Amino acid sequence: MTAVLPVPRASGADAAPDATTVYRPSEPLDLAGTLALLGRGPYDPSTVWDLRGMWRTWRTPAGAATLRIQRRTADGSIEAAAWGPGAEWAIAGVPDLLGRSDDWSDLDVSGHALLRDSLHRNPGLRLARTGRMLEALLPAIIEQRVTSLEAYRSWSRLLRWYGEPAPGPAPEGMRVIPTLEQWRGIPSWEWHRAGVDPRRARAIQSVLAVAPSLARAVERAETLAAAESALQTIPGVGLWTAAETLQRSHGHPDLVSVGDYHLAHQVGEALIGRRVDDEGMLELLEPWAGHRQRVVRLIFASGFRFQRRGPRVTLQDHRWH
Repeated sequence: MTAVLPVPRASGADAAPDATTVYRPSEPLDLAGTLALLGRGPYDPSTVWDLRGMWRTWRTPAGAATLRIQRRTADGSIEAAAWGPGAEWAIAGVPDLLGRSDDWSDLDVSGHALLRDSLHRNPGLRLARTGRMLEALLPAIIEQRVTSLEAYRSWSRLLRWYGEPAPGPAPEGMRVIPTLEQWRGIPSWEWHRAGVDPRRARAIQSVLAVAPSLARAVERAETLAAAESALQTIPGVGLWTAAETLQRSHGHPDLVSVGDYHLAHQVGEALIGRRVDDEGMLELLEPWAGHRQRVVRLIFASGFRFQRRGPRVTLQDHRWH
């Protein structure tokens, strides 16, 4: 989960924002639940929660931006302010970031008690759409085949070493992800020092080599299935990585993270009371085709947690000592 701290502000705490907006959703909105997938663990210097809302940095087409989102207590509307060259871009993306285009009206979970109860208790849950493919794809590759804790540490190290300080009055230590040129310039030994093994580093380099054309192909794809196929043309980007990416960049309502270490167990125990494999998970989710990611989010929002069994996975240290 993402850090939730009353963190100190950086210098310039009184700097006026470069762009602002007030978003008034037409339906209830669960701010934390909708934005929960954005942060990559408790060390992520690009995403910080405090007692009033979220701080998030972006590498936008116009440059770096810091976005501050918080709920107004009086009327339930959402206030957003942004700083930096990319402030206008960040503000323009707030409605989609908060799930404006995510329509749950056709989802029918009335036949399953856990899902029905979760939807009733979480009416404001939406799928966020960031519009930033590379910012979702690179950490997804880093998370391949390692524990979440390992991946979170690697992502944090890379951003702290190579990211630029967040514009405006962001909490201390926040960073904006590197530019494409900066990513390309990271030497192999620094990936290793960050805990990213050669296989994952090669996959990242394959993405970086074609990043502009890949972004255009994904953006111009006529369907989400075509966007998924475009991502999987890159060596090292498979079903799981494409799903993890498009769930965030496009708010994909149906893609499921097949191959996840725990997800099939969670879905199986929540829906039928026993563990299943990936094939069994997809079979269980088939009645909600088109909404399968929404069903997964409802399972997690329900508070249900599967029973972990067996030894814990040993953390691997891929850095040089």
